[in-house]
This record gives sequence, C-alpha cells and structure tokens, in this order.
Amino acid sequence: MREAVRDYLKQLQDQICKDLEVADDKGKFKEDLWEHETGGGGRSRVISKGRVIEKGGVNYSEVSGKVTDSLKSLLKLSGDQEYFATGVSIVLHPENPYVPIIHMNVRYFELSDGQCWFGGGIDLTPHYVEPKQAKLFHERMKAACDASAPEFYPAFKKWADEYFYIRHRHEARGIGGIFYDYLRPNQVIPQTGTTHTREELFQFMQNVGNAFSPVYMEMIQHNHSKAYTSEEKKWQLIRRGRYAEFNLVWDRGTRFGLESNGRIESILMSLPPQANWEYNLEPKEGTREYETLQYLRSPIDWIE
Repeated sequence: MREAVRDYLKQLQDQICKDLEVADDKGKFKEDLWEHETGGGGRSRVISKGRVIEKGGVNYSEVSGKVTDSLKSLLKLSGDQEYFATGVSIVLHPENPYVPIIHMNVRYFELSDGQCWFGGGIDLTPHYVEPKQAKLFHERMKAACDASAPEFYPAFKKWADEYFYIRHRHEARGIGGIFYDYLRPNQVIPQTGTTHTREELFQFMQNVGNAFSPVYMEMIQHNHSKAYTSEEKKWQLIRRGRYAEFNLVWDRGTRFGLESNGRIESILMSLPPQANWEYNLEPKEGTREYETLQYLRSPIDWIE
C-alpha cells in the first residue's frame, strides 16, 4: 500500500501541475527537491506571477522517523514507534479577486505497529461568494464522495464546515467542501457509521485527488478574465488575511509540519503573497462584501 500510495501521489502532483500550467498560460512551476532530517523528503513546486495564479504551491512529501513526544501528544499516541507520512498539498492564490482560493490535501499515515489511516479533502475560499459556483463546487465534491459511499458527502461536508471555521472571527474561511481524517481500514468511521477496507479508502483518496483539476479549471475559465476594481482587489487582500489567520492559528497540518520539524518553506507555502489587515472593517450593508460575509456566518446546504 505504501508504494501504491506513493506512486499515485507523485502522478497526481505531476498531472495537476501540467493542468495548471496550461490554464495559466504564463506561469511555470519551479521545483525544489528536499530531504527530511530523519528520512524521506519531498518535491515542492511553486508557481508565481502567472496570468491566473499570483502564487501557488503543489507539494509532494514522504517523511519518516521516530514519533516524538510532541507528535505523540498531537496524534494522541503512546509508546515508542516509527511513522511514515506521505501526501500532496495544494494552495493556489489567484490574481483576479473573482477566482477563488482553493486548497487540497490528500495524505496517508502509517505507524510501525501496523496502524494506518487516510485524511484529506478539498475546500474553496471565494473572495466573493457566488451561489451558483458554490453549488457547482459542492456537487463535484458530492460526486467524488458518492463514488465511494453515499454517507461520505454529508458527513465530510459537515466536518469541513466545522474545521475551516475561524473561531476568533466567528466566520468560515470560505464555503467549505469536504474534510476527513483518521479513516482507518476495517474500523467504523464515527462520522458515517461505515467500514471500509484499505483498498477502498485508497480509492476514495484517488476520487478526491482526481476531482481537483476539473472543478478548478472550470472556476478559472469562468472568472479569470472578469474586470475588477482597486476596491475589489483591496477586499481580496483582506480575505487573504483571514486565510493566513486560519492557517497560522488553527490548521492542524501546519502544526504537524512544525512539530515534525518539516521543511518550513513547504509548510508555509500556503500563505498568500500579499495580505492586508484593516482595523475594525465593517462592509456597508447592501455591498457584495457585506453579502459575502453573510454567507460565511453559518453553514449553508449548497445542494438542496
């Protein structure tokens, strides 16, 4: 399984980078190969100053080593063990405020005692929420889930709504998507009440990973050429600030990377190239900015 997952994730990284370069038609990914101090390493690929993508990363990693005390606490483990972790992580910050930020992570974790689990998901962070596009995005996430189990989408959509919530702001980071973690083979998933083999969970990882390019290419096509004002660009930078706040304060992936002594440039590639913070900003009622905030106050069932 380890080798099969590794091979798939490397292929996934290659394919998504190719798709994004075609869609951007200007920016090219630069690859940075690195090694982890306790074993393994990764391929970090960053694109910047493109026609569509202002900054983005499509990273692959596979790291191994001893489970440290801090990781034991983070993962709620006991005893001396070795771990292996591999995954693809993506964050894209577009140039145009009407193209949403998108994030995907698909990962596999294995312990020397035989335990293993899958985690991941895809979520969308529009600077301006467009209900039709939000519905389209969630329909694609539902299709990826339904291909494995009909119980997955409602459970993992709820999990995303709860996870991607900026608690100190009392607002969601975006319109959510799907999020899941600790999916263990042949064990009941508490959120769904279902049980799946390791091969079935690996197939679900592939369903999610393969859903990324088609839905985001469509988002780019619909939005990248829309005209925008300096005020709309300013709002984009404010929303990027919210994105950065979540990743630095609440994101478990960032914490895992730091606790496992991961490569800091790869861990923080999710941060935007530029962001703004404005004191006590309150958009005027009736504006698109105000409307967007209303969509982020509480979870929405985008698929009726």
